[in-house]
Amino acid sequence: MFATVDRIFQQLSHDVPDVPFRVRMWDGTEKSYGEGEEKFLLSFNTPEALSDVLTRGSLGFGEAYMNGGLDVEGDLQSLIRFAFQPVVQELHLSARDKGRLLAHVVKHRNNQKRSRANVRHHYDLGNDFYRLWLDESMTYSCAYWDDECRTLDQAQRAKYDHICRKLHLRAGERLVDIGCGWGGMLAYAAAEYGVEGVGYTLSDEQYSYANQRLKDLDLYPGVRVELADYRDIEGKFDKFVSIGMFEHVGKEYYGVFFDKVRELLVDGGIGLLHTIGTEKESDTDPWISTYIFPGGYLPTLAAIAQNMGERDLVISDVENLRLHYARTLDAWAAEFETHEAEIRERLGDSFVRMWRFYLNSSSAGFKWGDTRVFQIAFTNGLRFDLPMTRAYLHAT
Repeated sequence: MFATVDRIFQQLSHDVPDVPFRVRMWDGTEKSYGEGEEKFLLSFNTPEALSDVLTRGSLGFGEAYMNGGLDVEGDLQSLIRFAFQPVVQELHLSARDKGRLLAHVVKHRNNQKRSRANVRHHYDLGNDFYRLWLDESMTYSCAYWDDECRTLDQAQRAKYDHICRKLHLRAGERLVDIGCGWGGMLAYAAAEYGVEGVGYTLSDEQYSYANQRLKDLDLYPGVRVELADYRDIEGKFDKFVSIGMFEHVGKEYYGVFFDKVRELLVDGGIGLLHTIGTEKESDTDPWISTYIFPGGYLPTLAAIAQNMGERDLVISDVENLRLHYARTLDAWAAEFETHEAEIRERLGDSFVRMWRFYLNSSSAGFKWGDTRVFQIAFTNGLRFDLPMTRAYLHAT
C-alpha cells in the first residue's frame, strides 16, 4: 500500500514542484517530497485512513479527515491543491460507494417536498453559528473586492452595490430576491436605492432573522421576506435577483426555474443571476453532496445561457468573480478559526473538521480547480435603452 501512495506523492511533487511536503504513517515512518520549506505535514493515523483515500477518493479523504483518521499540519489548501491533479483524479469511487451516492442523489432531488429539507440541512445550523464568522450583514455569498475594500464588510457592501448598478435600480421599483438569505441584498437595495421588495427563503432561521432586521431598519413591510418555494411565488416585479441560490435548483429543474423568472418579471424587466458554476459539466463532488450541500449541483454557463435563451431572457452582461470568491472564503476560514474553540464546544470536533475542510477546499477549487462564480445580467425580452458600455458600473 505504501508503494502505491509513494508513487502518487512522487508524481504530485513532480507536477506541483512549488509545494514541498512531508508524509507520516501510523507506524512513525516519514518521507519528504520536494525541495524547500515544507508547506504541510500529512499524517495517516491508521491504515484504514490510507486505504480510504486510495479507494474512495475525495469522499474517503473527507471522511478520514473528519473522524481523525488523518491529520494535516500546515497549509491545508496546499494539500487540497493536489486534488485537481490528474493522478488524484484517477482515484475513483468503489462500486459500493457509487451505489450509495446515486441513492443519496435521488433521495435529495430538489422537488418541492425535498428542497426545504436540503436547505435546512445547511442553513438552519443556527444564526449564532453563522454570526461568528460572517460579516455584519450576515451575507453568505461571494463578496466583491474592489480597490477600496479592505474588510469583508466593505466587500459585501461593494457586491450589493455592484449588483444594484447592474440592475439599474430606481426608487419605487419592486425587486424580488429568490434565495434571499438573511436579507442583506434587500436591506441594501431598499436603504440605498429606495426600492420595495420581497425576498424568499426556505430556511426558518433566515426568515425570522431577516424580517426582524428589516423591522429594526424601519424598512418592513415595504421590504419583507417570506417562507416559500420559488415555484409558489406569484406577482409582478420590475427587477429580479438571485444570489447563491441557483446551485440548489438541480439541472432537472432549470426550465422550471427560468419559467418562473420570466413569469415574475415585467416585460423589459432586468434581472441578475449570481451563481457558483463550472466550465465543464461534471457530477457534484461526493463529499460535498453527502455532508455539505445535499441536492446541490453546479451549472455550466452554457446550460444557463441555453435555458435563458429558450425563454427570451436576453443576457446583457456576464462576469466571472472566481478569485473574489476565493478571497471571500479565505476571510471566512480565518474568522472561523478564531472561533474554533467555541464552535467545537457547541457542535463537536468532527463538525469543526468538516467545516474547515469545506471552507478551504472550496477556496482551493476557485483558485486551482474548475469552480467559477458567474454574475449574469439579463432582460425579459429585448431592450434598447441600456448603456452601451460598463462605465456606469464605476461612475461616482
